[in-house]
Amino acid sequence: MSSIDYQERIPNNVDLSSDRRLQRALEAWQPRYLDWWMEMGPDGWMENEVYLRTAVSVDRDGWARFGYVRMPEYRWGIFLADPEPDRRIGFGDHYGKPAWQQVPGEYRHDLRRIIVTQADTEPASVEQQRLLGSTAPSLYDLRNLFQVNVEEGRHLWAMVYLLHTYFGKEGRAEADELLERRSGNPDRPRILTTFNDPVQNWLDFFMYTMFTDRDGKFQLLALAESGFDPLARTCRFMLTEEAHHMFVGQTGVGRVVQRTCEVMQEHPDADPREFGAIDLPTIQKYLNQWASSSTDLFGAEVSSNAANFFAEGLKGRAWEERYEDHVAAEGTISIEEPDGDRLVEREVPLRNAMNEVLRSEYLADNQKGVDYWNKILRKHGIDFELRLPHRRFHRSIGLYAGRFFDPEGHPVDEATWRRRQYEWLPSEEDREYVSSLMRPVYEPGRFAGWIAPPAKGINGKPLDFEYVLV
Repeated sequence: MSSIDYQERIPNNVDLSSDRRLQRALEAWQPRYLDWWMEMGPDGWMENEVYLRTAVSVDRDGWARFGYVRMPEYRWGIFLADPEPDRRIGFGDHYGKPAWQQVPGEYRHDLRRIIVTQADTEPASVEQQRLLGSTAPSLYDLRNLFQVNVEEGRHLWAMVYLLHTYFGKEGRAEADELLERRSGNPDRPRILTTFNDPVQNWLDFFMYTMFTDRDGKFQLLALAESGFDPLARTCRFMLTEEAHHMFVGQTGVGRVVQRTCEVMQEHPDADPREFGAIDLPTIQKYLNQWASSSTDLFGAEVSSNAANFFAEGLKGRAWEERYEDHVAAEGTISIEEPDGDRLVEREVPLRNAMNEVLRSEYLADNQKGVDYWNKILRKHGIDFELRLPHRRFHRSIGLYAGRFFDPEGHPVDEATWRRRQYEWLPSEEDREYVSSLMRPVYEPGRFAGWIAPPAKGINGKPLDFEYVLV
């Protein structure tokens, strides 16, 4: 197991000091990163001490320590999972060959594109969430927000290390541009549409960390299979940190649902909004919005890029070891394709459908989270079921973009969509109501009235622990 050197200006476990040129380049990038963090990180909270975890090793057990730190002083660093001896490429045209330790020249452009796209999502999420601290429902939730933020920053460092180390002048230019784009900026937006969508309130945030961060999990799982070993090792450790982000989302929405159930039991004949809770149909609308937006992140159902990345050994399938055929040169997959006002099945070469293979794994994982929320509803005796929207619903990318489907995936005409869209997606009135609940609660152990307390605190601490020193 490799240790992390915290004596260095940039903590790392990659022996950064042995490459002085690389070290100087990253140390020159570091103050630019800190400038970006001060400008676009959590607004108004840079001087507060926060009870955060920091990686101290890449071992699965005991890999982090907890303690108070001001966020600008957080020790962002470069951490790769330990190498596997004699690792082989696990899929594609190079199946069985030794994994690459250097960038294969013929795939340089594609590999850089993959890394830059992943890297761009990390600062984007920090920018999207920068104002949420002013309306935190508790110190527990505030601390979780900041933990997510600093780890997204560290994931940016992980990708920037790869760009600086393996892509020379081009990589350094890409790393600089990552700090110049801005989420939602009309002139220099983030690369992927979802990462330009506003995260206006804490229900948005919980849905985002449930669905959008789960997309991140599956992208990282696919990249952790990469034949380019430094990328695979980087993503394996990022997955260790990413798990907490999805925990925040799944349990956060669960606590919103629980509080709504409690209010409905106390006032069975009233609208939960009358008593400061978020009604279940509104929760479903937010679910529909973020699940569909995040479903887009996997790209088009039929994709030559996905086929090329798989063939080249750059991006595989999540849990590639589950499959028998790792070359996938001959298989097909059936995809429903719009044909006028109906859907027809078409057989697509498996390699060209790799986005859809990954999306299917993602949707099945999403369903587990929705099942968790429905258990809360059943426990409280509430006759309501939250549902994932169909993969065709509200899509902006791929075969279903520009077409209209209801949440069950049935085609509808544009007039029906216009008439009913706010039955399925948050209306302005819904957003105004949720925003009206967003009042900060900074007293230790107290929680806003629209969300239930969690089952337990962080790292064995009680719920009334001062997770952020306000």
